[in-house]
Amino acid sequence: MSVLTYLQRRSSDAVLSSNEKTSINTSISTLKTRLDGYFGSGLSTHFTFGSYTRDTILPRSMDGHSDIDYMVVFADGGYQPQTYLDRLKRFVEAKYQTSELYQSSPTIVLELNHIKFELVPALNNWSSGYQIPNGSGGWQQTNPNDFNSTLTAKNTEAGYHLKPAIRLAKFWNAQNGYVFDSYQFEKWIVEQYYWNCLNQRDYLFSIFEKLGLPTDTMWRKDKVQRAKDIIAAVKKYEADAMPVTAESEIKKLIPE
Repeated sequence: MSVLTYLQRRSSDAVLSSNEKTSINTSISTLKTRLDGYFGSGLSTHFTFGSYTRDTILPRSMDGHSDIDYMVVFADGGYQPQTYLDRLKRFVEAKYQTSELYQSSPTIVLELNHIKFELVPALNNWSSGYQIPNGSGGWQQTNPNDFNSTLTAKNTEAGYHLKPAIRLAKFWNAQNGYVFDSYQFEKWIVEQYYWNCLNQRDYLFSIFEKLGLPTDTMWRKDKVQRAKDIIAAVKKYEADAMPVTAESEIKKLIPE
């Protein structure tokens, strides 16, 4: 097996199975129904966003922190974020009495057996997009669909090899203690320019080669440096016609 074949297989493993999707979609449908029944006209709209809608979410077997981002847009404005977070907390307590619930600013986390929801309160921003909590008690503007469109265009331009590479990079990130914030890491990957990349291997290698070494903590710096060293070693083994050794080396970066 070549390095490319191995990475292609692992990137396939990083896609939600049909059973997982069915289970998640059932939970989303239930959540929608319960939100409508509980809040009624108090909500303007509500919907999924984030990595699930971008198809870059990882199975929980590969990332224990995988979750579904769900935006709940309230119809009435004029209050601080905590007011709406408290409303969502009361909703979950009323409708999901046996599930784990906690606030992880600026969201309410609803943890079910098979998936975790991050419920994000929001208000309509009539000029563009929505307002969501900024984590410091105030509001910030966002338009979740903008990044989805950017990723779709970049992935198409990359011959559909970028999303698989993103999933593998996110798997590495999860396996190494979340060196980077998952969303910011994904956003950074999409913002990069890639030259002479023909397949998932090329894109994944380019991602790590472009990464700068973090300067805030030694452990993060060491994790990124180790990844760079592995990539360099794999490329040398490939150049020396040592495919078995190259495959063994890449498993240090993307394990079985």
